[in-house]
Amino acid sequence: MKKSLLSIYLISMLLVSATSWSVRAESNVGYFGFEPDIITNYIGQGNKKLGYVRITVDLMLNDLSDIAIVEHHTPLLRDAIVEILSKEPEENIKSLTGREEIRKRCTEKLKALLKQETGQEIVREVLFTKYLYH
Repeated sequence: MKKSLLSIYLISMLLVSATSWSVRAESNVGYFGFEPDIITNYIGQGNKKLGYVRITVDLMLNDLSDIAIVEHHTPLLRDAIVEILSKEPEENIKSLTGREEIRKRCTEKLKALLKQETGQEIVREVLFTKYLYH
C-alpha cells in the first residue's frame, strides 16, 4: 500500500514538473507595439466619401529576442497594414466579423513578409488593442 502511494506521489510530481517546464518554455513570448497608432482612410459607401480608421496594433512574437528584428522591419509592416486597411469597404471596417477578417489578413501578411525577409517564423499573432473608425 505504501509503495503504491509513493509511486502515485512520484508520478504526480513528474507530471507537475513537466507541466511547469512547458509553461516556462511558453513564457519566452514577446510583444511589440507599433508607435504611433496606425491611421488611414477606407472606402466609404458609394465611393462618395472617405472614412478613417485608427488602430493600435501589437504583435505577439514567438521569441522575445525577435523584437529587434521587428523594430528594423517596422516601416515595411506598417505599410502592409495600411495597404490592407485602405482597401477595405466601410461594411468590413465597421462590423465585428469584418474586423476579425482584417486582423487575420494582417496576421498572414505580416507573417509572410517577415518570413520572406528573415527566413524565420517571427509573428505568432496580430492583436488590435484599440480600433476606432469614423
